[in-house]
Amino acid sequence: MKVTQTSLAGMLILEPRVFGDDRGFFLESYNQRTMAEIGIEEQFVQDNHSFSAHNVVRGLHYQVQRPQGKLVRVVVGEILDVAVDLRRKSPTFGHWEGVRLSGENQRMVWIPTGFAHGFRIISEGAHVLYKATDFYFPEFEKTLAWNDPDLKIDWQLDSEPIISAKDRAGTLFTKAEVYE
Repeated sequence: MKVTQTSLAGMLILEPRVFGDDRGFFLESYNQRTMAEIGIEEQFVQDNHSFSAHNVVRGLHYQVQRPQGKLVRVVVGEILDVAVDLRRKSPTFGHWEGVRLSGENQRMVWIPTGFAHGFRIISEGAHVLYKATDFYFPEFEKTLAWNDPDLKIDWQLDSEPIISAKDRAGTLFTKAEVYE
């Protein structure tokens, strides 16, 4: 597995070995031993599958109590996956990173606990799969404003985004509850 460090401390781009021929391909999307060798020793407790249409923006979601690390990949379509470092003591606190994930490039991204996470659908639609290190607790979920003027996230929009009411009501970074 090829591992690339992003500009955010602890966030990694993972590129699995792909074995392909005229029948198709095979790749190992998760192997506990391989993950431990690259420093991801967390246990995953929940798998999620999301489908969204073109230009949907989901997020930026996080849980300060019961935080979730996420291993994200796309099996069909393409997204811009975005993480914001909310760890107050991190050297990259308040910074964001965007990574293109697609069924074609077969990349994955590891987002450790302490980050807000969201994505924008670039293709006509996309199936996003992600493993989480803790369960989803709606009572602990927080939403960071996807369009926060201080963060200046470039969502690479080509038209008006489609955003849920919950995500439209996200909190600005300067008022957000963060990880201590």
